[in-house]
Amino acid sequence: MQTIKIVKFELFVCVMLQVRQGIGKPSVYHAVVVIFLEFFAWGLLTTPMLTVLHETFPKHTFLINGLIQGVKGLLSFMSAPLIGALSDVWGRRSFLLVTVFFTCAPIPLMRLSPWWYFAMISLSGTFSVTFSVIFAYIADVTDVRERSTAYGLVSATFAASLVTSPAIGAYLSASYGDNLVVLLATLIALADICFILLAVPESLPDKMRLNTWGAPISWEQADPFASLRKVGQDTTVLLICITVFLSYLPEAGQYSSFFLYLRQVINFSPKTIAVFIGMVGILSILAQTLFLTLLMRTIGNKNTVLLGLGFQILQLAWYGLGSEPWMMWAAGAVAAMSSITFPAVSALVSCSADPDKQGLVQGMITGIRGLCNGLGPALYGFIFFLFNVELSGITSIQPDYKTTIPGPPFLLGACTVVVAFLVALFIPDHPTPPATPCQTRKSSASLAGAHTNTPLPGSDDDFEPLLEDSNV
Repeated sequence: MQTIKIVKFELFVCVMLQVRQGIGKPSVYHAVVVIFLEFFAWGLLTTPMLTVLHETFPKHTFLINGLIQGVKGLLSFMSAPLIGALSDVWGRRSFLLVTVFFTCAPIPLMRLSPWWYFAMISLSGTFSVTFSVIFAYIADVTDVRERSTAYGLVSATFAASLVTSPAIGAYLSASYGDNLVVLLATLIALADICFILLAVPESLPDKMRLNTWGAPISWEQADPFASLRKVGQDTTVLLICITVFLSYLPEAGQYSSFFLYLRQVINFSPKTIAVFIGMVGILSILAQTLFLTLLMRTIGNKNTVLLGLGFQILQLAWYGLGSEPWMMWAAGAVAAMSSITFPAVSALVSCSADPDKQGLVQGMITGIRGLCNGLGPALYGFIFFLFNVELSGITSIQPDYKTTIPGPPFLLGACTVVVAFLVALFIPDHPTPPATPCQTRKSSASLAGAHTNTPLPGSDDDFEPLLEDSNV
C-alpha cells in the first residue's frame, strides 16, 4: 500500500514537472498558437459586439466606444513597461498566462451583463500586452537574421485569426443566436489558457533567470514616462518610437470604429463585413510572410518600414475620401500591404537590445502602442461626434457631408502618417563608427534600465545591430 502511494506521488511529480516544462523546446510555433487562439476568440465576437454596443449605448455610440477603448489603451500604456521588465526577470511563460487570461476574461460577460462586459474590457487593458511578451519570447528563441521573419509570421497569424472567425461568428449569430457565439469564444479562450499551462515551455534561459532572480524592479523601470525619457537618450530608438506613435495612432482609432463605419455609413451588411475582414486577412498573411521576407532581403529594414507607411497613407486617404463600397474594397487591399510596417519596426527595436532586455524593450514599444490605443479611439470617436456621425438605429445612416469628406478621422490619420514617414526618413540606414566601451555601456543602460549585462569591449556581442546594419 505504501509502495502504491509512493508510485502515485512520483507519477504526480512527473506530470507536474512536464506541465511546468511544456512540450518540446520553446519555438516560434508555440507563440503562433497562443496568438491565434486569443484573437480567434475575439474575432468570433465581431458581429455580436456591434449589436451589444448599440443596444447598451444607443446614443453617442461612436464616442462611448472610443472612450472604452481609450481607457483600455491607457491602462496598457501604464502597465506594459512593468510587465516587460518582470518577464525579463521571471520568464515569459507565466506572463503569457496572465496576459491571455485577463485579456479574455470579459468574453463570457457579454451576454451575462453588458455593462460589466464593457467595464471589464476597459480594466483588462492593464494586462492586454500579450504581443510584447510574445515578441520577447520570439527574441529568446531566434537569432537576428530570423527575427523579422518570425515577427512577420506572428503578425500574419494575427491576421489569419481574423480571416474566418468573424464570418463564423456572423453565421452562428444569425443561425443560433449570440449566446452560442459567446460560449464558443469562451471555450476557445479556455483552450488557449490550457495550452499555455500544458504545452508552452519557458523560453528565457535558466542562467539568465538565475542571474536576475530576485533583482529588484525599480519604479524607474516600471514608470512608463521614465521609459519614454530613456528613449530620448538614443536618437535612433527615439526616431523609431516617434514613427510608431504617429503611425499607430490612426490605426488604433481605425480598429475601434471602422466596422461600425462600414455598417452604418457605407451600408455594408454583417456578412459583407465578415467577407471584407476575410479578404484583408488573407492578403495580410501573404504580405507579412512572403512579401515581407522578400522586402527585408532586398531593400532592407528601414526601406520596408517606409514602404509600409506609404501604403498606410494611401489606404487612410482612400477610406477618408471614398464614398462607394468598391473604394472600401480597394483600400482594404492596400491596408493589407501596410501591415508589413509593425513586424519590420519590431525587428528594428529588437535588434537594438541585449538578449536579457527583450521584454523591457518590447514592453516599451507596446506601451507606446497602448498609449495610441487609448488616444486613437477617443480621437476618432470625438471627430465622428463633431461631424454628427451617430447611430440612430441598426440601419444605415447618410451623413450630410457625404459628398465632401465621408470619413474625416481617416483623412486626419493619413496626415499623421505623412509626418511619421518624414520622421522615419531620418532613421539611420548606414553603419556608424563603433561606440567606445563607456558609450556602449551607457547606451545599454539608458535603453534597458537597471538590469545591465554589457558585453566586453571587442567581443562579438559588442555592437548595436540596429546601428551596424539595416538589412536583417
